[in-house]
Amino acid sequence: MNDSELKAILESILFIAEGPVTLKQFCELFQEKCEKEQVRRLLEELKIDFAERALQLVEVAGGYRLCTRPVHAEWIRSFQAQERRTRLSPAALETLAIIAYRQPITRVEIDEIRGVDCSTVLKTLLERRLVRILGRRRAPGNPLTYGSTREFLEYFGLKDLKDLPTLSEFSPPEEVEIYSHEAEAAEDPGGSGDLLPA
Repeated sequence: MNDSELKAILESILFIAEGPVTLKQFCELFQEKCEKEQVRRLLEELKIDFAERALQLVEVAGGYRLCTRPVHAEWIRSFQAQERRTRLSPAALETLAIIAYRQPITRVEIDEIRGVDCSTVLKTLLERRLVRILGRRRAPGNPLTYGSTREFLEYFGLKDLKDLPTLSEFSPPEEVEIYSHEAEAAEDPGGSGDLLPA
């Protein structure tokens, strides 16, 4: 594999990686297609390439990671705040409604109600601080339980959970049964229940 091709691959991987990528990870990925020193040298070249760009390649936690520059932090924080206020997807709204009315609730219970895996949606809601971990349920495996946050109330313009519309206002009568304990959730927003400390 020539330098130009390998360098482009390294940059692409660094761009999509969720965290620092170690030299060992790169070498395991490429196996016999390149030498460790070649990868190290090209990473150092990438550092220089990024010197005049908005992003920078830094070594952190034993690996390499593309990061924004501190000088742009104020604008990035503003954009992230703006992003959090953007419209939620139908899947996120559905998951959020289930959590709001059924808290404290586990991920498995959410999956059962929606009929699909909600891990990705739940992660997004946690990142946007619309959902928080309340603790662990006293059940096999001590699963994490989730509930709504102050940011959830702010996002929907609610004073507290008692301001949530009753399900009978927007659901056919037969569907209201699914969320039978909405009243308890509104009365106990902290979700004290049978919880263990997180």
